[in-house]
Amino acid sequence: MEYKIRPYHPSDLCSLYRICRQTLDNGTDASHLYPDPELVGHYFAGAYAVLEPDLCFILTCEGAPCGYVLGTRHSGMFGQRCEEEWFPILRGRYPMPIPEDDSPSAGMIRAIHHGYRSHPDVVAYPAHLHIDLLPCVVGQGNGRRMMERFLCRLRELSIPAVHLGVAKKNERAIAFYKHMGFHVITEQEWGFFMGMFLDKCKEEK
Repeated sequence: MEYKIRPYHPSDLCSLYRICRQTLDNGTDASHLYPDPELVGHYFAGAYAVLEPDLCFILTCEGAPCGYVLGTRHSGMFGQRCEEEWFPILRGRYPMPIPEDDSPSAGMIRAIHHGYRSHPDVVAYPAHLHIDLLPCVVGQGNGRRMMERFLCRLRELSIPAVHLGVAKKNERAIAFYKHMGFHVITEQEWGFFMGMFLDKCKEEK
C-alpha cells in the first residue's frame, strides 16, 4: 500500500465528512448513532477545511482519502468566524431538539447551536486539532506522520501551543497523544484536554 500526505483540496470535503462519521465512536464507525451522514462532519470537520484549509492535510491510500488532520491556529478567533460564516445556516437547517431528546444526534445539534467556545483551561494553548484515520490504516505510523506534518505547520506559523480533546475511554488515542508529546492539561467529565508547547519542526521521516 502506498500512503501519502497531501494538502486539502475542496474536492476532499465529502471524504472528510465520511471519515469523520466512520471514526467518531472512539475510532470506529458511528453511522448507527448519527443517521444523517453530514451532521457530525458539519461540527468536527467542515468548518476547519473551509475556513482554514492550509491547516488541513489528507492521508491517502493508493490515491483515496483515508484520514485527515485539521485544526485552527487560534480557537477564539475561529469560534468567532464560525458564528459569522458557518453556524447560522446550519442552525436553520437543524432546529434545536426538544429537551426530552437525548439521542446522539440531538446532542450534536445542540453543540451546533452552542457554537465553539474556548475553555478557560486551554487559553495558553491557542491552536487546536482533530485527527481521524480509518481503522484499516491505523497502527502503521500514519498517525504519527500526519501529526508531525500538522505540528510543523503550526511551528512555521509561530503558534506557541496546541490542544485537543479526547474521551476517557479512548485509551488508544490517549496513549498515542502522550507518545507524540502531549500532556494532560485538565480532566473533564467527558475526558481530557491535552496539550503541547511547540518548538522547532521535526523532520518528517
